[in-house]
Amino acid sequence: MAKTAKDTRRNDPERTREDILDVATEEFSEFGLSGARVDSIAEKTRTSKRMIYYYYGSKEGLYLAVLERAYRKIRSLESDLQLAELPPEEALRQLIGTTFDHDEQNPDFVRLVSIENIHHAMHMTRSNEIADLNISVIRTIQDILDRGLKSGVFKRQADAIDLHMLISAFCFFRVSNRYTFGTIFKRDLSEPLLYARHKSMITNAVLGYLRADSP
Repeated sequence: MAKTAKDTRRNDPERTREDILDVATEEFSEFGLSGARVDSIAEKTRTSKRMIYYYYGSKEGLYLAVLERAYRKIRSLESDLQLAELPPEEALRQLIGTTFDHDEQNPDFVRLVSIENIHHAMHMTRSNEIADLNISVIRTIQDILDRGLKSGVFKRQADAIDLHMLISAFCFFRVSNRYTFGTIFKRDLSEPLLYARHKSMITNAVLGYLRADSP
């Protein structure tokens, strides 16, 4: 006898939660926390509000779970690069390129972070996971900086958090402001040649900064 959708959900709760998070990501990134509707999420996942609240407790709990998964994804991508095994310059190139491509390919992540900034990160402060996840990238950058200084490839004593902000700012801005920037300056920031130039620009800017002696 064929399984029904209800049977499938009952037998695979992990898949059900992932489906809910997929749809909730779209809903929250499109309408924000206040505009998103749990009814809409339930309808699109063919589940119920009761089931969603059972898993996540509340609309805010679901929103926080979406944020946590978004950060988990990019930190997982960075971990998969195994940067500790690469020479410092190549490790940094890989890290920057991954961040650049991730933000371009995941505009939902950029919108979610922008929405959470509107809320002054009040929901993010409830998550121990997000803080722990983002410590990992700072440790990764610090390791690259230490190895680069030791080998003489890098000359500047840079702060790992400052460097993370520099990389994130450029990669994030291209996505968060693509419509306003594109309208004002008549440029499509996703056009392949411009995309490649910008990716090279941020990589060379960071490496050039680290190769120069500290003032």
